[in-house]
Amino acid sequence: MQRTYLAFQHNAKLHALQTVVTAVRPVAALEEVNKGLFKQAQEEDHVVVTEQTIFHPQGGGQPSDVGTMKSADGASFDVAMVRVSAVNDGEVLHFGRFTNASSIFKPGDAITQAIDVEKRHLYSRYHTAGHVLGAAVRHLLEKEVANFDELKASHFPDSAACEFQGLIEGKWKDTIQSRLDEYITKDMPVEIDWWDEGDFKANGLERLIPDRKAMGMTDDEKFRVVRIVGAEVYPCGGTHVDSTQGCGKTNVKKISRAKGNSRVSYVLP
Repeated sequence: MQRTYLAFQHNAKLHALQTVVTAVRPVAALEEVNKGLFKQAQEEDHVVVTEQTIFHPQGGGQPSDVGTMKSADGASFDVAMVRVSAVNDGEVLHFGRFTNASSIFKPGDAITQAIDVEKRHLYSRYHTAGHVLGAAVRHLLEKEVANFDELKASHFPDSAACEFQGLIEGKWKDTIQSRLDEYITKDMPVEIDWWDEGDFKANGLERLIPDRKAMGMTDDEKFRVVRIVGAEVYPCGGTHVDSTQGCGKTNVKKISRAKGNSRVSYVLP
């Protein structure tokens, strides 16, 4: 099975895209491990696979895009969730339901994808804000907190947070907020680039080199990175706003600690 081309990673401003259907499967016919990706599935639900996609699959801390797919003959598919297949490397599964059960796509059909632009913008704001928060905490506390390191993050609007190795005391909350406000107000450009291992090393960022094999990448493929100019660089496959000011006001909610790690939660009011 061919990997799905992730058009949104190359042009995040695409809100509609024409592409071709490669597979249509009832959710009931999926492999068990892929069924598990769509626990809310009902009998009439399907998965559609296309050559390209502008739908960001859930992953990397970012929620999945939602939207529609439509064919010229009037068949319409509401996309409720998008995930990467757990079986076929790089295959993107668009989960949802056809508007008319008697009118469904077939392989080879030309269709038009359209995302929910408002939700995409919200998710992009949250994702960029999470990286800006991570940069602010690193710059403030890298030398203040024992064994400090950035771990993972969730950019879901109802549970957005960045996790760090090391214990960050609550007294840092206002200082982190001030640095976060500073970076957002500075309107730092947010740029997408493609790096190989040599680029990470040249920028002194060996610690960020992803695991190529674990990502199913060939030796000549480059890693996608997001650069917050004047702050940090992160390997990232998600969508972002054009500058830090595009995040809007970002509030640090609380700092919690458990098992030697800390979690800094945030919200966009």
